[in-house]
Amino acid sequence: MTGNGPVAARIDTSRPHPARVYDWFLGGKDNYPVDEELGRRIMSLDGTARHVARTNRWFMQRVTRWLAGEAGVRQYLDIGTGIPTAPNLHQIAQGIAPESRVVYTDNDPIVLKHAEALLRSTPEGVTAYVQADVRRPDRILEQAREDLDFTRPVALSLVALTHFLGDEDDPVALVARLVDALPSGSYLVLSQLTADFDPDAVRRGVEMYRAGGVTLAPRTREEIARFFTGLDLVEPGLVQLTDWHPELAVGETADDGAVISLYGAVARKP
Repeated sequence: MTGNGPVAARIDTSRPHPARVYDWFLGGKDNYPVDEELGRRIMSLDGTARHVARTNRWFMQRVTRWLAGEAGVRQYLDIGTGIPTAPNLHQIAQGIAPESRVVYTDNDPIVLKHAEALLRSTPEGVTAYVQADVRRPDRILEQAREDLDFTRPVALSLVALTHFLGDEDDPVALVARLVDALPSGSYLVLSQLTADFDPDAVRRGVEMYRAGGVTLAPRTREEIARFFTGLDLVEPGLVQLTDWHPELAVGETADDGAVISLYGAVARKP
């Protein structure tokens, strides 16, 4: 387990952070009153928000089972990790292949604090953590190379991350920069908020996050597809999260009343 820098003094508890709001939705305790306040306000308008957060987490778990199993991937770069919530990506990957190497990245210092305490690797593998922002892809790649071999396939995981990037950040270019650094046979995993299914609820969520000082940028299916330009989509393609290989589910619960306003896909770099 590696990391960098003291963190306590840099944790900003005056405004909500997506990783901590997400932690609250998942029932975690590593969040602050400002994060809980935003989470509760969102829940008051959209009672399915907590289930949607869990659905996104389950998507990551199914994808990791597929990558470690059928695809045989042994290296992972997970950006926008969030606060550790078991089972974590490395636990699933190393449970299938103990030699798997995983590098986590997030820009919230509290994530580093908990990662250092909780993210334990198998003896055969590696579990490392880099505190960095996706808006600085070269820094992420430089530090990831300390633990990952970029001559061998890497799965790049961007789960529920890109919708926290506004158009001014040019997220398509940021993702392309990261994918360009990966060798042939690597994979991109991405899920992103959309207003295609429930525009009113998503609009209210955007307004709530904005009031808390957090960018939330839903995108259409066509806009999200741009992230996968030049890559080969794995079946069933770009779909609502619940439609991505449901047969790989373990311990998931259905909420028939929830509208899952997220698309997700996995694609291979030729």
